[in-house]
Order: sequence, then C-alpha cells, then structure tokens
Amino acid sequence: MAVRRVVPNVQSQAVPESRDFYGLLGFEEVMNHGWIMTLASPTTPTAQISFMAEDRTAPVLPDLSVEVDDVDAVHAALRDSGAEIVHPLQDEEWGVRRFFVRDPNGRVVNVLGHR
Repeated sequence: MAVRRVVPNVQSQAVPESRDFYGLLGFEEVMNHGWIMTLASPTTPTAQISFMAEDRTAPVLPDLSVEVDDVDAVHAALRDSGAEIVHPLQDEEWGVRRFFVRDPNGRVVNVLGHR
C-alpha cells in the first residue's frame, strides 16, 4: 500500500477568507464543492490544505485526509486490526471511494482513493 498525499482538513466557516489568506502563501484553489474547498501549491501539487464547513455525506468532519493507492486493502487492514470505523467504505459522487477511521489519538482520518 502506498500513500499518495496527506491533507489537513480545517473546519471553517470562513472558506473564502481562507482562500484569500492562503493565496498569499502561494496556494491556489484546485477543488471547491461548496462545502469543502482544497488549495494546492502550483509547484508541488500534493502540498494541499482543505477547508470544510461540513461533510455532505458523513456524520463527522475528518481532521485529515490520506489518499492511498488501494483504499479497499487499507480498509480491510484497519477493520481487521480492530480500529474504529467511523464512516463506512463507500463510493462518493465526486469520484472518490472513502471511509473514516479513528486514530489512537481520537482524530478522525478520511482514507480515500480516486476512482
């Protein structure tokens, strides 16, 4: 299994203001679904940060997202380890397959793969 990127998810009610502020640091908007916006470095596209007002299909907001090459294998490994699956593995309409798991620190991790 390989990690493709790790993205901190900031809970925010100031998404446009965050875009403007982080734009001054060199980030550019690469995704905006209205409830989540992701900014990335134009020179290092995997350097990203997301701002979320809510999660449209999950009961909690994740603290960070980890994109992996095989989300089904990671889900099986974490489930078999006894980790708490907070949100079930499912395909989302915006082109990702994902699930949420709680880490040993109580943080919620959105584990995803692009379809």
